[in-house]
Amino acid sequence: MNQPVQKPAQATDARPAKAAAPTRTNDPARTMADILAVAISEFADKGLAGARIDAIAAATRTSKRMIYYYFGSKDGLYVAVLEEVYRRMRSIESELHLDDLPPEDALRRLVGFTVDYQLAHPEFIRLVMTENIHRGEYLAQSASIRALNVPAIDGLRSLYERGVAQGVFRAGIDPVDLHMSISALSVFNVANRHTFSLIFQRDLDDPRAVGARRDSIVDMVVRFVRR
Repeated sequence: MNQPVQKPAQATDARPAKAAAPTRTNDPARTMADILAVAISEFADKGLAGARIDAIAAATRTSKRMIYYYFGSKDGLYVAVLEEVYRRMRSIESELHLDDLPPEDALRRLVGFTVDYQLAHPEFIRLVMTENIHRGEYLAQSASIRALNVPAIDGLRSLYERGVAQGVFRAGIDPVDLHMSISALSVFNVANRHTFSLIFQRDLDDPRAVGARRDSIVDMVVRFVRR
């Protein structure tokens, strides 16, 4: 008996369909933000002279050419870094809603915020210290840095004048001088904590020490201003 002839099965292509290549999106704002984020750390850790554009390019998977395209030069990137760290601090500071609080409570919130922010962002302190070594040469090249800091002084002035008008604060204090005192007390915690800790054998990173020092700074400023 003849067996039916079986037709050979047609070969099928088992290979998976080739996925479409992802399309690259041109997002200059995102690219610049990524570069700035890495550059902040690089300049804070190594200073202006020690920072390397090659390292920033490698960390952001971009190129020196692209960095120079966006920022012009290494110096231009450094100025942009200074502007960015000030912008970040002032942006958060503007959200404290100090006008919604009684003057003394508002001052306590502002001083506490400043202490906390400086401690949480040592890179900001290192960058400011680096720029002071350069005598403010690069900050002077910024077209926006003064405008970024004007609201901070205006807000403190408004807070202080409310306190004077309500008889809570004493008159005759310069708001810029008050701002300087708040900054000085807050910065010391970060800029000098290693040397101070070694010399006086204190663990300034201990949460209890951090909290006690924060409370002390707030109280010092309030007592200085209080009528």
